[in-house]
Amino acid sequence: MKNYDFPAQFLALYGQAVALYAKGQRGADTFFDKEQSTWLVSNGIAAQHLYDYAEDENSGGEPGFGHALSIETIRRDFFINVQKGRPSMAVLDESKMPAKADAVKGIEWLPRIIPKAKAKLRGELPASLMYCCGGDRRFFKAHDILPSEFLTLIWRNGDNDAATVDWVVARSASSR
Repeated sequence: MKNYDFPAQFLALYGQAVALYAKGQRGADTFFDKEQSTWLVSNGIAAQHLYDYAEDENSGGEPGFGHALSIETIRRDFFINVQKGRPSMAVLDESKMPAKADAVKGIEWLPRIIPKAKAKLRGELPASLMYCCGGDRRFFKAHDILPSEFLTLIWRNGDNDAATVDWVVARSASSR
């Protein structure tokens, strides 16, 4: 079963990546065999993303399987139901991203995480960027936002960045 067993299959690959990284193996392209790689691709997931989760899990215990599963479930849903199982050929140009210290309505990181989340949702993140990296997690914690919740917000709002900003401002204010 491809769909019903997605969480269990994802858990197995997540655990494998975490264990391989802990043993000192490096390189996303070395973590999965052909069948596993095909499964990842068929679900809109890049091996690099599991590698990034494994690296952060081993170095700081975050973001953890729960966040990884919820993020990749949303990415998978978008990939299968919006992209019809066809990957985007575009890749986010990291050099055109807002700076880490840029702010909107007094909220740092928000101008940067919006295009990053859009790229994650569409499968357009370059290997050099991770959605839910340490900087993203600081942002999510500071404003009491679940990383997968932000990804669905981006999906709902599409190109209406003002609506996303207003939602984050309201959430941030309500969490204080």
